[in-house]
Amino acid sequence: MELKGLILCGGYSTRMQQDKSNISYHGVPQWQYLLTLLQGIVPEVYISCRPDQEAIFAGAAPLIPDSVPGGGPATGLLSASAAYPGTAWFVLACDLPLISHQSLEYLASFRNPEKAATAFISPVNHLPEPLIAIWEPRGLEVLAQSVATGKSCPRKALLQTDIQVLENPYAGEQFNANTPEEMQEAIKLIR
Repeated sequence: MELKGLILCGGYSTRMQQDKSNISYHGVPQWQYLLTLLQGIVPEVYISCRPDQEAIFAGAAPLIPDSVPGGGPATGLLSASAAYPGTAWFVLACDLPLISHQSLEYLASFRNPEKAATAFISPVNHLPEPLIAIWEPRGLEVLAQSVATGKSCPRKALLQTDIQVLENPYAGEQFNANTPEEMQEAIKLIR
């Protein structure tokens, strides 16, 4: 089954007070850093974004605009699924400043297409990480059904189905930066 990459950049970054996808932790905007990482794993990488963001990413990678404004990461995933039915997606949120090739390669090497998704377990709450994961078409169908009933949380959709869960040997790389304080912490850790 075909596997494509998807970088989720369509959020409003309200808590961060600036666009998380444009923060430069590694000398380039975060979306560009993630694009380079994923291009080393899968042959095609797409950027999921709001329609008003398209000019930011134009020409860098193929874009998949969110089909519903303000719908959160589930909208990005389902927009990709609608654009390319039957495709599996290696999904990365743009708020992962510490993620590296080693974590992504590890996840890809243990992909189980017989399951609905392959995901790392969170070192914080021991639940699956839906936004550092490989979503198979079956998992995306479960997410679509969940969203149709008013439940748009990708993690809860994963918990409703049979998934491959992995413990990341580089679990510290799963750190999310969603606030200015977490951004500063990430910058310190990178240095």
